[in-house]
Formats: sequence, C-alpha cells, structure tokens
Amino acid sequence: PADQRLNIAVVGAGPAGLAFATTAATIGHNVTLYDKGVETGGQFNMAKRVPGKEEFHETIRYFNWQLRNLEKRGKVTMKLGTEISHSDMMNDNSFDKWICATGVNPRTPSIPGIHHPNVLSYIDVLRNNSKVGQRVAIIGAGGIGFDVAEFLLNHDDDADHDKRADEVNIKHFLEDWGVDQKNESRGGLLDNSASKSGSTMSGRQITMLQRKKGKLGKGLGKTTGWIHRATLAKSKRVDMLGSVTYNKIDEHGYLHVTLNKGTPEEEKRVLEVDNIITCAGQESKNDLEEDAAQDSELVSKVYAIGGAYEALELDAKRAIDMGTRLALKVKDNTVIPGAHIFQAGVGAEEKMFRLLTKIMK
Repeated sequence: PADQRLNIAVVGAGPAGLAFATTAATIGHNVTLYDKGVETGGQFNMAKRVPGKEEFHETIRYFNWQLRNLEKRGKVTMKLGTEISHSDMMNDNSFDKWICATGVNPRTPSIPGIHHPNVLSYIDVLRNNSKVGQRVAIIGAGGIGFDVAEFLLNHDDDADHDKRADEVNIKHFLEDWGVDQKNESRGGLLDNSASKSGSTMSGRQITMLQRKKGKLGKGLGKTTGWIHRATLAKSKRVDMLGSVTYNKIDEHGYLHVTLNKGTPEEEKRVLEVDNIITCAGQESKNDLEEDAAQDSELVSKVYAIGGAYEALELDAKRAIDMGTRLALKVKDNTVIPGAHIFQAGVGAEEKMFRLLTKIMK
C-alpha cells in the first residue's frame, strides 16, 4: 500500500546493503543506494579474486541485474561515487530511514614499526593491487589470512584479469587434486606421486603467523577449512607458525618474533621478508551510526547492518541475511535502532544436531 511505502537511503553497496536495497525495493519501498566507490559489491570485489571463490562474480552480477530492473521501474536510485557524511544525513529530510551498511576497516595490530612501507593490509593486496614481493609474512591466520595466502600463491602480478567461475580450468583442478579422469584407479583417485600441484604459479614463499597456540586455520568452516589447509600444504611454499609474539618490524621491514615465549621451546626469529601483510581481524566502520546516536533528529532513523553492525566473524551469508530480514520488517514501528537484527528460527536439522551432540557428551 502507498501509505506504507518508505523513502529509504542505503549507505554502502556491499553484501548487506545490496540485500537490503533489492529486498526493500522489491516489496515497494523507494530506495536510494549510495556508495563512495564506482561499483557495487563491497568486499565481494575482494573475495571474488580468491581461488575457489570465483562464484562471487556471479553474486555481484545477480545483484546488479536486480538493481537495473528496479531502477527501470523507478524503485531504486543509484548514486555510486558518492560519499555520505553525518552532515549530509542531517541536512536531507527526504528519507524516513537511513541504513548504514558501510562495512569494516582492517584492524591494525599494535607492533612497533607497523607503519613501515613494506607493511600492507589485506585491502592493499586484494583491492588496491599493491605489488607484493616473493617473500611474504602474513600476520593472522583466520579466514582472511588463508584467503590472502591462496591468492598470493596463485596470483601473478602481471595477470591481466581475475578468473571468473566459467574460466576455471577443470582439467587443472582435477590434476591438482589427484582425480583419475579415466576412472581406472581405485576410488577414482591417483596416488600422490601422480597428482600435480597447480598452486605454485607465483613462486612466492609465505609464512603465516598467529598469536594463538595450536593448529592454524582451526576456526575455518567445518566443511571447507580442510580444503584451505590442504591447498596450502600441497604447495610446499607455506610455513605456519603458532604461539607467536610479535616483537617489532625493523628498519628493513623484517619481522622479529618470539615463538613459544616463556616455555622451554622459546625461540627468537627474524623473518627477512619483502612484505608483511596484516590480516589481524576487522573493526566495524560505524562512524555514521555513532554520530547519529548523538543527534536527536537522526537517532531513531539510522540502522547499522552487516559489518557496520558487527565485524566479528562476519561473512557474506550473515550480512545478506541481516539485510534481507531488516528490509522485510523495516516499516514496522516496533523495529527501532538497537532492536533491528532478526535471525531465522532453528530448523529441524539443527535441533537434531544439537540433540545428538548432547547425547554423545
């Protein structure tokens, strides 16, 4: 109904912002989508460059197709290349709601020398195309650290473009994982000596580090984590170090660390690398929401979603889910900032899993 249609501004065209904008416009609201970049996608544009994640090209294509159709119908206004400030929000009274999907910033670890020019963030590498040398240290071994390692192993700085899903070479993939294409071997798998590794194109030598004790990549997804770990192990070009204390980055850009500090196995090392890449987590980019919270006119109109709401362990699935669910309920007067995040109910499969886990303890 026309009396229930809202004029909504969405700031940020990443996963959460795209999901909110397309859903809200589809059900009848008038949406204006802002992004300071000149293309949609946000962190999708970095993720799609990682080997094995080429399908994100298609996710972006899907959302762009939706937006073009909604724009033709007059339901969405696109304003790319436009950065929104708190004063812009204060001075524009045409919107009933502001949705802040401004994403995240990389967290900078507190290490002496961290601002050395040889130190890069994952954004410098995946979005800004900074040149990376042959000897690399990666600080942080979570999902982003593993993505950057796989990207650097496979990416040649002279490559003219990133692969799309339909450009992935199936033959090379099967060879890489030792799949018997003639189906003559037992189990359909070749022995290790017959399989090939296609994960060393760049020739880089990488050292991954984390502060925690234990196996690197332990917190990766249960169904895909083993693939990431196996890919790096097969390359024979990645060293993984846990229980690391970061001492300093010296004038040469070398990383000084202590392994197993305070134990009989304590060892000091200097990693003579060309570049250090920080993948030490993310922080919400929520300046607009924080400023609005101090403004009596805006405080009830501004909703943060996606990484701007919570950066910890955020992934594209959660961001899209968050944006979609808020869009479906945003016209409800009981949905106010601070009480605007909704989740799906627990399904039968999850209930069964929890029950079996409880029984097996």
